[in-house]
Amino acid sequence: MGQRGSLVSVRAILSLLGVALTAYLAARGLIWTSPEAVERGWLIVAALAVYLPVTWLCIFALGVGDRPAGVAAAAPPRAPAWQVVLALGVTVFVSNATFLAVSEEGRTQPFVTWVIGAIGALMMILMARRRPIAAWTGIALLAVATSLWLGPVQALSLGLVGSIVWVAAAQLVVFALDRAARDAERLAELQQAASAWQASQSGRQRERRLHVQRALEAAGPILSRTIENGGNLRSADKEAARRAEARLRDELRGNRLLDDDVRTEIDAARCRGASINLFDEGGLNGLTADALVEVRRELAAILRESVSERLIIRTSPDDEIVVTIVGRSRGDGATGDDDHVDLFREIRRPR
Repeated sequence: MGQRGSLVSVRAILSLLGVALTAYLAARGLIWTSPEAVERGWLIVAALAVYLPVTWLCIFALGVGDRPAGVAAAAPPRAPAWQVVLALGVTVFVSNATFLAVSEEGRTQPFVTWVIGAIGALMMILMARRRPIAAWTGIALLAVATSLWLGPVQALSLGLVGSIVWVAAAQLVVFALDRAARDAERLAELQQAASAWQASQSGRQRERRLHVQRALEAAGPILSRTIENGGNLRSADKEAARRAEARLRDELRGNRLLDDDVRTEIDAARCRGASINLFDEGGLNGLTADALVEVRRELAAILRESVSERLIIRTSPDDEIVVTIVGRSRGDGATGDDDHVDLFREIRRPR
């Protein structure tokens, strides 16, 4: 709310400044310093009556346009096409009607030349409303009209240069604001990326600490007995050491496949003499937490039912199959590596 309120206050201040400037310029048209030069006063009044409403409409009607990408939040949105048409129509009418309302001798009077600054202010507003082509078109129309009524040199000396400078300055300010907005947006994206990277690093640190803790739980007791006995282990201790090594290997190679149930079933299979190898090669990437729970539950059930002497569990990058389990055993009378596949199961990717 605070930021939104500050943006509204900035726009309100800028809008009031625009109203004050255009009202001042228009007021000059009511001070007829040479009444005898006025031949058609109603045209001057009509020009004022048309100029002020259209100009203030371009200032205050902010909610009808769109804001392009990368535009400063404090900047007004793009003026709609109908406002552009009105502004250009006012430019043509006011810049000609006022000069037409007076005699040739009165065309250089301040109550006539106010239109040069007034149209320049209107085009400056259009530039701020993201209509640069329309703004420069209006300046060109103003230059043509004043050059025809006053002459090019006199038009430039009576305010045309100032109007051109106003519009050019407004374009530079808009460009600077847009660039600052893009830089701020880029900085926000970099900050978000840095926060995400820091969060991922924190997660990895927690995961590493968890792995170390599990490694100590698995290997700590057998290492302590090894040190106490000077390396002279009994057969049971050697078997426990082999199982501890296998558990550590599981944590390194296939941690995402493991939960308490899967670890329990793997330990049970190894206790009955089975050899188990886990390989996670990225097949579980992209799965949600619920999907991982489902995959692990199915894997634990398969391990619970298996009787194979060797089990190979490997994740799969396939679109349909996420985990493949292959079990091999030696047949009757088989020796060495002569074994056969007695288990082949696939876990489908959860949907």
